[in-house]
Amino acid sequence: MKKILVICQYFYPEQFRINDICMEWVNRGYDVTVLTGIPNYPQGKFYKGYGLFKKRREVWNGVKIIRIPLIPRGHTPIGLVLNYFSFPVSGFFWNLFTKVKADYVFMFETSPMTQCKIGVRYAKKHKVPLYLYVQDLWPENVEIVTGIHSPLVIKPIDRMVDKIYKACDQIFVTSPSFVKAVVNRRVTVDPNKVHYWPQYAEEFYEPLTKDEGLERYCKHECDESIQEQIRKLYDDKSFKIAFTGNIGYAQGLDVLPKTAKLLGDSNVRFVIIGDGRYKSRLLEEIDICGVSDKFIMIDRQPAQRIPEILALCDAAFISFMDTELFTWTIPAKLQSYMACGMPIIAAAKGETERVIKEADCGICTGIGDADELAKAIKQRDVTAFKHTYGVNAREYFEKHFDKKMLMDEIDTHFV
Repeated sequence: MKKILVICQYFYPEQFRINDICMEWVNRGYDVTVLTGIPNYPQGKFYKGYGLFKKRREVWNGVKIIRIPLIPRGHTPIGLVLNYFSFPVSGFFWNLFTKVKADYVFMFETSPMTQCKIGVRYAKKHKVPLYLYVQDLWPENVEIVTGIHSPLVIKPIDRMVDKIYKACDQIFVTSPSFVKAVVNRRVTVDPNKVHYWPQYAEEFYEPLTKDEGLERYCKHECDESIQEQIRKLYDDKSFKIAFTGNIGYAQGLDVLPKTAKLLGDSNVRFVIIGDGRYKSRLLEEIDICGVSDKFIMIDRQPAQRIPEILALCDAAFISFMDTELFTWTIPAKLQSYMACGMPIIAAAKGETERVIKEADCGICTGIGDADELAKAIKQRDVTAFKHTYGVNAREYFEKHFDKKMLMDEIDTHFV
């Protein structure tokens, strides 16, 4: 039985696709160990039941989990920096004393890329192949999130990234544009070891009717106030546009309150499901614009509940901050939306726009352009949103983002 060591700062109960990838590897007969941190994303504090002295080791769906100490990210830039560096520091000491044996190291890189130093050291020490799956490009992501552009900070990060890429035997990325970005760096990366491997969506992301969505959601135990929200969502006759997931600055959700104001008396409401660093500011913007009646806010939900809530809505929304980096990105939520057969409304360009146009599954407007977004929503093709876009989204998903197809592909590299 081949053994895979996965390095990822975030893992179950945090909601990232690596959770399902690891479960699938277990189902395919691999012995999987995950080195991760104490869960704190996106709330910024340790999850209930977890801590420096709680649940540091556990087995989840056959995946062996080792949690090393880190500083929770909090809600300040300093907290985020401490979080980013505490994990690799703990990993350094873990590497000195670990007895974990692996045939491969697989690094699932969402920010911070500093976590990859743990995998590089382990693979070098034990002379095993090192694989990297890039979700966030560094140092570009650092500059966007922190606003820091000083060469004194960025150049050392750039050199770290060069060393990590050089150490890897194979590098997988989530979009064709990411392939170009990795290969064309200042220090050239061998193009033969860089592969486009898009994200899939878990099997529970599937199209549901409105009645199925309500029935399934109400079968689960949950807070009565949230269940009441879901019932009201079912009864709401407006055109409902859903956003799910992390509510961060990078998601560019500041466009929505402005758009809602421009929509005026239009029978449109935005359903925001999730949590994150930008949520409190978003609520302030909604209040300032005087559009509280246009928004339905639902707290973070288990990923398995998202298809049920989406089924009660008419379209799903994607947006970004206005930076070049995000035009290179295919966000994981796009696959989730398409798997659920949701028409897409996006304030996005580049790769996201390409997929939506190829699939003919929705509409795209300029990033951060509230005027254009409001106009597009008002002038939407009602028939296409009801009958065509959702079907097209699911068909494109099955052709390009099918889980079995993509997991079979990654299997070919474990030889």
